[in-house]
Formats: sequence, structure tokens, C-alpha cells
Amino acid sequence: MANIGLYIELKEGVFKKSNRELLSLVRKCGQNVHAVVFCADLQPYLPELRGIQTVIQVKGTDLAYQPDRYAQTLADIIAEFKLDVFCGIFSAQGKDLFPRLAAKAKASLVNDCLAVDPASRKAVKPVYSGKLLAEFQVNDERALFTIRPNVIPVEENPADGQPEIKTFPFNAGPVKTHIVQVVKSAAKKIDLTEAEIIVSGGRAMKNKENFAILEDLAAVLNAGVGASRAAVDAEYATADMQVGQTGKVVNPKLYIACGISGAIQHFVGMKTSKIIVAINKDPEAPIFKKADYGIVGDLFAIAPLLQEELKKKL
Repeated sequence: MANIGLYIELKEGVFKKSNRELLSLVRKCGQNVHAVVFCADLQPYLPELRGIQTVIQVKGTDLAYQPDRYAQTLADIIAEFKLDVFCGIFSAQGKDLFPRLAAKAKASLVNDCLAVDPASRKAVKPVYSGKLLAEFQVNDERALFTIRPNVIPVEENPADGQPEIKTFPFNAGPVKTHIVQVVKSAAKKIDLTEAEIIVSGGRAMKNKENFAILEDLAAVLNAGVGASRAAVDAEYATADMQVGQTGKVVNPKLYIACGISGAIQHFVGMKTSKIIVAINKDPEAPIFKKADYGIVGDLFAIAPLLQEELKKKL
């Protein structure tokens, strides 16, 4: 029976929704599972961690994320607990951390998985800018996987068994890469990688102020607001809103693309959305070939009408 490890990612002390997907995946495997949490106080997270065998609490004087120290600590844990498979979220932090961990742990890594079977070490992920899906089989001694958010159903009523708690020291050794500054948005935004609904705008938004139209629509749906690279390059939107190959890869239940042409660079970042709705005044826009529903017309007229209709329905 394989020993499986999970990296439980916290964002400013908050337990990320995607962690519940990872936990749901491994609970079904019936394997020996170790969840790793970097925190000073484990108690707030224990209700989320029920039904697995072991929780490893990493303790230290300064647990702020530094990629070298986190990677070395996790590599030490993998060696100490003889973990065969180790999984995490395909998030901004996961993309930064897991390649470093793969090098330190001498493990094979498959990133951005849409499906993973930890027992057989098989995974499915998109390749060639999302044009194909490929199955990977890891035969190395250790296998690492990062899993795209919103692809694994979350268990409604997980088992109530309390895990065994173990502590592990934080490796506070030298670092080659320092995080000097984290620039946060002034407004409290929904994390696009975990959002179930996203409303995105492209260059057709014309200016930064017009994104308020999309924000109003998103507020009705409790949705995140995204943008194409063209909109970000034109400074209509901030970099943390960018969806696409060089931005965030998202997987919502509903993606509403407003004034976005549908270039492959953008499509790669949102093609696994369950339902895609496109609003564009150009009937020949490539986005319509990829959308489940399309509205041909002026987004500045349609978005407010859509907002009002949704208010009535919801």
C-alpha cells in the first residue's frame, strides 16, 4: 500500500477550497495518507482534515512562505515518512513550489492534472495548449502531482475519524530565492483559480472604468472577475486578473467571456470550464466556435440586461 502525502495550502491562514478536493481524492483511495500543514496552530484546520490517517504540523519561528525553505522541509518530510506519492494544488504557489520540491526529493512531477490515481500513479493532463489530453504513468520511486482546482468532486460527508498528529521542524536554512514583497489588491477579490463562476473582459472593454460593468454582473452571481492578456496589457485590468497561458488557469462551472475574441492564448486558460458563454459583437469571433452559448451584440448593452434578468431569477 502506497504512502500518500498532501501539501495543504493556506492563503493568509485560510484553508483553501481546493484542499477539500485533494482530501476527497485520497480518502477514496483507501491508502495511508499524510497531510502536511505549515502552521503555528493546527486546531482551526482539524475539522477539515478528518478521515485521513496522519497530519504533520510543521512548526517554526517564521513560517512565511519562502520557496527554498518550504521545498527543503517537504523533501525532508517525504524522506522521513517514506512517502511514495505527494500531491498539491496547481495554484500560483504550487507552480512555484513543486518543481523545486521535485529536484530536492529526486522525484518525477506531473503538473496541472485533471485526474490522478495515486495508487497506480497515473494522471491525465492537457498537452499542446489544451488540444489533447495525455495519460502519464510515473514509474519513478517517488511521484509528485499538482491538480487543477475544480476538477475533483468534494465529498459532502467525509468520514469522522480523527487523524494522528505529528510535528516536524521547519527547515530554516539558507535561501537562494527571497520573496521580497507581495503586492495585494486593494479590493477583496475572489480567487479566480477556485471561483465557480467567472466573468471576464477583453480589449473591447475600452478602458479600466468600464470593468465596473463586469464587476456589477459578477456581484449578482458571486463570481470572480477576470481579463484577457490584451486587457491587462492595455492596463484595463490588473495582472492578477489575467486568464490564459501566461496568466491563471481556471476551471469554473460557468465562464462568461465579454468582448474576448477567443485567441488560443486565452482559451488554454479556461477551456475546461463546464459552460462557456460568449458575448461579442463580431459574429465571426473565434470564441463562438468554443462557447456553449453565444450572444452576438454590444456587451455594454447586453451585460446590464443580463444583470437585471439574473437579479430577477436569483
